[in-house]
Amino acid sequence: MVMQWFAGLMTGTVLDGQIDIALLRTDGQQVAEFGAYDLITYSQEVCTILQQCLDEARVWNFSGPDPAIFQRAERALTLAQADAVKQIAATAGLEMRDITAVGFHGQTVLHRAPTSVRRGESRQLGDGQLMADRLGIPVVYDLRRADIEAGGHGAPLCASYHGALLEQIGAGEETAVLNLGGVANLSWKSASGRIIAFDTGPANAPINDWVKKLGLGDMDQDGALAAAGMVDERRLQQLLQHPYLTAPFPKSLDRFDFAAEMAEGSTPENGAALLTAFSASAVARGIDLLPERPQRLILSGGGRRNPTLVGEIGKRAGVETVNADTHGWRGEAIEAECFAFLAARRQRNLPFSFPDTTGVKAPMTGGILAEPRVQ
Repeated sequence: MVMQWFAGLMTGTVLDGQIDIALLRTDGQQVAEFGAYDLITYSQEVCTILQQCLDEARVWNFSGPDPAIFQRAERALTLAQADAVKQIAATAGLEMRDITAVGFHGQTVLHRAPTSVRRGESRQLGDGQLMADRLGIPVVYDLRRADIEAGGHGAPLCASYHGALLEQIGAGEETAVLNLGGVANLSWKSASGRIIAFDTGPANAPINDWVKKLGLGDMDQDGALAAAGMVDERRLQQLLQHPYLTAPFPKSLDRFDFAAEMAEGSTPENGAALLTAFSASAVARGIDLLPERPQRLILSGGGRRNPTLVGEIGKRAGVETVNADTHGWRGEAIEAECFAFLAARRQRNLPFSFPDTTGVKAPMTGGILAEPRVQ
């Protein structure tokens, strides 16, 4: 197939105030070239609106009409991210017509996994048609809905891209990809081509929330707070009795399913240490569920820059941990690149949901393709 440029956009649930945007030259199966990548900061106004959306979404909980703020936030974040696409194209020396399509994830404000008695739900804010009209090029958006309507979790969607990256470096069953965002998700590919992916548990979200709650910043910078604390191993073992950790895949989480309150009553340092050890131990439980236990994890996402978290994963999971950047990947950009990759797959009607990733009965594609309207 022809390799073309696609743009991918991602804003995570940790609400770090930044838009992740990346260009990728791909055919939706292989990666020909990593293009420009950037972190573009939202205005303070947009950050404030998005934080309010997360707060109101938890109260709303998929019951009744959308909170009024969703519409205002959707327009604001869509326009901000459209401007980010223009900016990255200019940085790369590309015209908008050089970009085949944009993969627009939007902002997740709430996610609820399916159960035996009800379908799952996942709400992403983002107006793909508005972005397509603004940019004059196609936009693929609302990428989780079709999967959920087919009985899947709608997450994680990264497995096909992680699989392409693993294939690119010739990795086998001994290696898996672990993305450390607000939630941690794991992707593994068998020698026969079977793709498995699921959320192992929390990653940065409860740690960040703990630090914010104490007024000590937005995150545990370099894992310093956790490194200064002691893990209450007895309390950790109690937390690890949570049934999610041993539940079979496919499975997925909302960023608030495991909260900072797990450390309630601890000193700041010990609380950070406990939450960090819990995230790491959840990874250990997760890789135990795979048909073949990998000996090496390639780490992407912001959590890979937390040496305390990385060290705990290596120790508690008994694996080698490798920063994605050492393979020539861009650990910070992988999620944004993923949505560029998914846009390519959607345009070519290739699947990105699978029975062992989201729980759909058969591989399927997804997303809505918005074509720009004549102005």
